[in-house]
Formats: sequence, structure tokens, C-alpha cells
Amino acid sequence: MKKCSVRSLNNMARFIYTAQKAEGEIYKGISEAKDKLELFQQIRREGGKVVSVKLDTSTSPWSWHYWNAKITTVPEHDKVIFAQTLSSMLKAGLGLSRALAVIERQTHNPKFSSVLSEIESDIRRGAPLNQALARFPKVFSDLFVSMVRAGEESGDVPGALRTVGNQMESMYNLKKKVKGALMYPSIVLIAIVGISILMITQVVPTLAATFKELNADLPRSTQVMIGISDFLIGHSILAVVLTVMFVGGIATILKTTWGKIGKDWVAINMPLIGPLVKEVNAARTARTFSSLVAAGVDIITAISITREVVQNSFFRRVLDQAEKGLKQGEPFSRAFALNEHLYPPLVGEMIAVGEETGDLKTMLENLAIFYEEEVSRKTKDMSTIIEPFLMVFIGGAVGFFAVSMVSP
Repeated sequence: MKKCSVRSLNNMARFIYTAQKAEGEIYKGISEAKDKLELFQQIRREGGKVVSVKLDTSTSPWSWHYWNAKITTVPEHDKVIFAQTLSSMLKAGLGLSRALAVIERQTHNPKFSSVLSEIESDIRRGAPLNQALARFPKVFSDLFVSMVRAGEESGDVPGALRTVGNQMESMYNLKKKVKGALMYPSIVLIAIVGISILMITQVVPTLAATFKELNADLPRSTQVMIGISDFLIGHSILAVVLTVMFVGGIATILKTTWGKIGKDWVAINMPLIGPLVKEVNAARTARTFSSLVAAGVDIITAISITREVVQNSFFRRVLDQAEKGLKQGEPFSRAFALNEHLYPPLVGEMIAVGEETGDLKTMLENLAIFYEEEVSRKTKDMSTIIEPFLMVFIGGAVGFFAVSMVSP
């Protein structure tokens, strides 16, 4: 078993154990206790009998398991599979604790394996599933926890898990399509930068030596190219340090409040990318909100959770406005109607129809499907649209280099 645990300050220790239930079922788990005697008492209270127990030593900084679990993350796709699989198992009549144990044995991710084991132990002690999940906010989002809580309150945990699994899968596929559309231009730009550095450091010095022997008068563009080449060759370490500092500075600025606002503004107003960003956020808002409403989450809480899912600060402000308006008795659709420069006009219109007909969930779900299909269509065409601009950019870069080196 691959588990992660820590010895706490109050002399508590974590133990990995194997136990047997009264009906004969063997199960494994991890638990915290002062000593083995207290652990035996805990397991007896749970209705089990200890078969074997050992101290969990994987938390030592010298342990491979410790660093593996620290470095490892839980991919979004693993969480989608977890929600869908757990939903199917519960619907088939399997107990929650046993279903978690089966999934935990099947997962190959050490981080996720550890998390599932601790959740399973909490469930055996009588904790609700939503509380067990809430202990791991870096793995399970507020959306996931809230929908499970709503499922437990309504008595339909399998349905809630199926809904959140489908919602996460839709968002995962949407994100994957956008990343796929940006992959081609990213690879082209990286290739251009790499080739440019190679030309400047390998080709330009040879031509510069020839120009120097001929004592020729050099145009400004040629002097710039030779100057860049001399700097990169003569101060390679400094060039690398300055590049790292520049990238690090940009990354630091983007983490600040004003940096995030600036990045979000550029994303919204950038040609080609801007309309796609608006439709992605419209799809994300509609999909998340419809899933929460379908699970029985109240509207104010649904808005709060959706605001965390929507990453662009300008769209978050619209949801803030919608929440304040609802508390003051205004229609939910009003905030979207007032911000048609962010959310497409169709969003406000469909939400208004949903409020009038009393079927907001269906309208939001239709909106999500519509904009997800729009994003899918546009991302497929994006490579074709961007290709001419890339060709112009590449031609300009090659032309500048050729003119700079040939004109002397």
C-alpha cells in the first residue's frame, strides 16, 4: 500500500492495517492513533478485527513514497473517472466504503491512492462523503463537494456523482479542445525562436567576419543583427540570466491583482482569441450552474461556486453583480443583460426565458451545449485561420534576416 501520513505534534501516529469484518470481508486502511492498543479499539468499534498492522514510515523525507506523493498531482481526467465509476458502483448496490476500496486499489496515482484511502477510513468512522472529500480541497473542488452534499441531502448520491462527473468531463473536453487549437501556433513560434537563435549564433558570426575583412559600410539592420549575435556569444550566461529574470518577472506580475486583470483584459480583447474566450466562459458558466441547480444546490451558493470555476476576473464581476441583484430581488438574467460585451446576448435572453417558464436548469443546459459546440467548431477552424498570420510573421522574420545579411 502506498500511503502518505505524518506524525503529529500530540504524539499521534499513522498506522497501515488489514482488518476483517464480521461477515468475513477483508479490507485495508490507514488510521491515526496514539499506539496500537488505541488502533485495535478503534477498529473493534467499527465492527472489525485486526489481521495485521504496521507503522506508516512513508512520511519520512528520505522515503521515495513521500516525495512521489508530494510531487504527484491528481489529473482532472482521474477525478472524472472516479466520479463516474463511484456512481456506477453505488447504483449497482455496492457499499460506499467497499466501492472506495476497490477504486483505491485500481488507481496507479500515489497521491490519489493516499487520498482515497483516507476518505475510505473517514467513511467507515461514519463521516458523510462530502465532509471526507472536503478535507482535500486541492483534489476535490467546491463544485464537487457541494454537489455530493446536495446528493446526500436528497438521497441520490449516485445521481449527484454522475452529474458532477459529466460536468467535469464536459469542461475537461472543452479545455482540451482549446489547448489543442493553440498547440500548432505555439509549436511554430517555439521553432522560429529556436531557429533564430541558431542562425544568430552560428551563421551571423561567419558573415560578420567577412564584412569586417571587406571593411564594408553596414546598414543599420545588419549592425543590429551583428550586435545581438556578439552579445549572445560573448555574454551567454548573462543572456540566460536576463531571459530567466524577464520570464520570472512577467510571471510574478501576472500573479498580482493588476497583472491578472491586465491578462484577462488582453484575453477578452485579443483578435480571434477574444470571441473564443467569451464563448468558453459562457459555456463554463452555463454548464456549472445548470449542474448545481439540477443537484438541488440553492441559487446563491450555485453562483458562488460558479464564480470560482470561471477564471476570468471580468466574468466573475458579472456573477458578483448577479448575486447582489438576486439578494435585492432583481432577476438573475439582469446582470447578464447589462454585460452583453462579455456574455453574448443569447445568455441573458435564455436565462430570462428560463426564469419566466420556471425551467432555468434546462435553459442553462441548452446554453452550455450550444456554446460548447460553438467552441468545438471554432477550435477546429482556428489552425486554418491562424495559419496565414503565422506565414506572414515567419516571412517577415526570414525577410528581415535575409535583407540584413544580403544587403551589405
